[in-house]
Amino acid sequence: MLLEGSCHCGAVRFSVESPHPYPYQRCYCSICRKTAGGGGYAINLSGRADTLRIEGAVNKKVYHAVIDGEESPGERHFCAHCASALWVYDPRWPELVHPFASAVDTELPVPPERVHLLLESKAGWVEPAVRDGDECFDGYPEESIAEWHERRGLVR
Repeated sequence: MLLEGSCHCGAVRFSVESPHPYPYQRCYCSICRKTAGGGGYAINLSGRADTLRIEGAVNKKVYHAVIDGEESPGERHFCAHCASALWVYDPRWPELVHPFASAVDTELPVPPERVHLLLESKAGWVEPAVRDGDECFDGYPEESIAEWHERRGLVR
């Protein structure tokens, strides 16, 4: 599925092919919450990095979060003008790029259930809306985004 996205001010636009477009994974870590998660969590999708196309790349910046006192190799791309979170790229997995669902303009499919992850990092004021069938993890689930989609027959 072709995902098209942009920042709030329109200075950066992007597109990426995603065989795994369901926005099912809610991340409650402090990095996602503070850089992209107004509701106390952020939703990352998965796309094929070799298909990422960017208009206005000169208008974006990159943030490397500090985790346990060390700078992460993960690149959090955002608009230098309006600060919209756009996507995460990590050179440890060079075939993938993870756009934030909040930056995607394409209508996304509704997930049949959700996964709530890194709940151990959740802010005290956040009350996750967990539904029947949702899975919850204090850390990371073992199942990847691709495996979650494959197990449910949702690969596009």
